[in-house]
Amino acid sequence: MTSTEPVKQSRLRAFWAGVKAETPLLIGVFPFGMIYGALAIKSGIQPVAAQAMSSILFAGSAQFLTAQMTANAVPGLVMIMALAVVNLRHILYSASIAPFTKNLSRWWRVLLSYLLTDEAYVVAITGYEKDGITTNGHWFFLGAGLSLWSIWQASTAIGILVGATIPVSWPLDFALPLTFIAMLVPLLKDKPALMASITAGISALIFYPLPYKLGIILATFVGIATGVWMEQRK
Repeated sequence: MTSTEPVKQSRLRAFWAGVKAETPLLIGVFPFGMIYGALAIKSGIQPVAAQAMSSILFAGSAQFLTAQMTANAVPGLVMIMALAVVNLRHILYSASIAPFTKNLSRWWRVLLSYLLTDEAYVVAITGYEKDGITTNGHWFFLGAGLSLWSIWQASTAIGILVGATIPVSWPLDFALPLTFIAMLVPLLKDKPALMASITAGISALIFYPLPYKLGIILATFVGIATGVWMEQRK
């Protein structure tokens, strides 16, 4: 065995540990991707463009919102604003995980930032908070993010191809809230996080009647403002 073999093996172990940690969330992601693929086609988005969004944008909530607003002929400016607000949470994800990745090369940071989605973040930050900065922590992150990316591409393609044949009676759309609940609960470790989630949820219900999904934007701002305010008081 060469001197590099133990290093390669430890990296592979970390990578597959990330895949294993991500697997429970993939169960909910797969039908989520299928629903997006079917919805994109029904909204008038071309199959190639729908699949490209999954490969390039790689942001489930933003892709769903794009498909819904396309179907409703939402003005382009409103669409851009809505997507920008919905994706603001990625700034918070980046700020949270940056201390653990700051010593990586630029190539690694660019790659991991591309894979930094909701489900990948939950698994990665949980691993970092548990083990701290380790030699192969970024390989764990890569395993979680890459497994999620692969499942998202496959499920989107299946949704595009066979989405129209999926029986309406199948409650696949219920997988989305279940997946996000599974991600959210472990992160509610302190009062600011708990209050941010509660106020955002209540606001989403209050503002639901607003057109163009503007209620989601307002609820996001309310949740973020509440969390920041609680952190400052803390």
